[in-house]
Amino acid sequence: MVGTLQAGRAGSRAWGMRTLVRDLLRSSAPADVIHAAGWVRTRRDSKAFSFLEINDGSCLGNLQVIADTGIPGSADLQKMGTGASVAVEGRLVASQGGQQAWEVQASSIRLLGESPEDFPLQKKGHTAEFLRGIAHLRPRTNLYGAMFRVRSRMSQAVHRFFAERGFYHIHTPIITASDCEGAGEMFRVTTLDPTSGKSGSFADDFFRKAAHLTVSGQLEGETFACALGNIYTFGPTFRAENSNTSRHAAEFWMIEPEMAFCDLQGDMDLAEEMVKYLVREALDHQDGDLSVFEKFVDQGLRGRLEFVAENPFERVSYTDAVSILQGSGKSFEYPVEYGLNLQSEHERWLTEEYFKKPTTVFNYPKEIKPFYMRLNDDDRTVTAMDLLVPGIGEIVGGSQREERLDVLLANMERHGLALEDYGWYVDTRKYGSVPHAGFGMGFERLLMFVTGMQNIRDVIPFARTPGHCEF
Repeated sequence: MVGTLQAGRAGSRAWGMRTLVRDLLRSSAPADVIHAAGWVRTRRDSKAFSFLEINDGSCLGNLQVIADTGIPGSADLQKMGTGASVAVEGRLVASQGGQQAWEVQASSIRLLGESPEDFPLQKKGHTAEFLRGIAHLRPRTNLYGAMFRVRSRMSQAVHRFFAERGFYHIHTPIITASDCEGAGEMFRVTTLDPTSGKSGSFADDFFRKAAHLTVSGQLEGETFACALGNIYTFGPTFRAENSNTSRHAAEFWMIEPEMAFCDLQGDMDLAEEMVKYLVREALDHQDGDLSVFEKFVDQGLRGRLEFVAENPFERVSYTDAVSILQGSGKSFEYPVEYGLNLQSEHERWLTEEYFKKPTTVFNYPKEIKPFYMRLNDDDRTVTAMDLLVPGIGEIVGGSQREERLDVLLANMERHGLALEDYGWYVDTRKYGSVPHAGFGMGFERLLMFVTGMQNIRDVIPFARTPGHCEF
């Protein structure tokens, strides 16, 4: 999205050939000369002129262009069908129609790229499933153009949130030898040829040891928190979980802050503050894109987002949450028992029907949580927390980390982790250990929440799911 409105002269060459349609539509005064470029959404012809609606991807709105017969380039008007790209020079004038305030009276028009009649995004409704099959073209639709502009702005808001609070952005590795979650659902990274018929050994492999795509940047992030104080990572993570649900993908993005000298209380405070900040960003700074989701996806979206932005989170222990669910009288698909993970249906019931507000659940049984979470004095629970929001369920998961060397070593032994694989991590407890805490927010889960989209495949540009690695 390049360019800026240049009234009275040609657009700056440094910014390319076009003016942002977004800026033209916001203009409060006509311009002597403007240059604009985009893709044709529709074209209507009459004997003396043609109306073209063009969109350059900068906003939801289209720019109407009036191209008179006889202007330079008008001989190609019949080739300027839906999907074709064009460049226009002309004057920005007050529109005679009621659909827009401004339109361009073209003095010349140029066909940049023709689009044949088999262009799959003709002006009609398309299913989400169909559009996933043409993910290379779906950003040109209103819904997905809005989706990925929102994704960009929300990404910028994440960095702004942490910058305003003095956090340092750390780039943690995508390739790792450590399984942060201990679940073993990791993608192997190897240079060995699986078709050679030879098994090979790690000694023959590129890294001379088992290497995988990361499931989390947390462990590496902790080492920097124990040096710089407050840090965060924001990058792609990968899980080889054979799940085809609407909420799971093999590749997704995680936001993971880590804070030194911080306990579970401070961890929950920051996570709740971040959720509210990002929800408010979605409400206030999306240039009209949120209206697409309100109209076509979820008519109650704005009300739900405003409710989360304006109301404090409820906080309840895991033990109490289980008791509430067991006493609800509601028949759930998945059982509710102490020692089992809460399912999405349980989390949504708590937020949508019982507390009727976003909810933070804390202090989970140690048996269902990873090795790095701090053991509570009851020796039964760990200082874990999950933030739950209406419509989604869990959107954040975090904990205070175990800073006591002897307890951490016992946890690792209980989880069957080899000390030689985590010696570098243990050193952070051996040398100047401090209480510290952090959490992870799934960026796609956040996007599903703020747009109302129901499938994770629709909030990420190119989804990676079991059996699907296209584009």
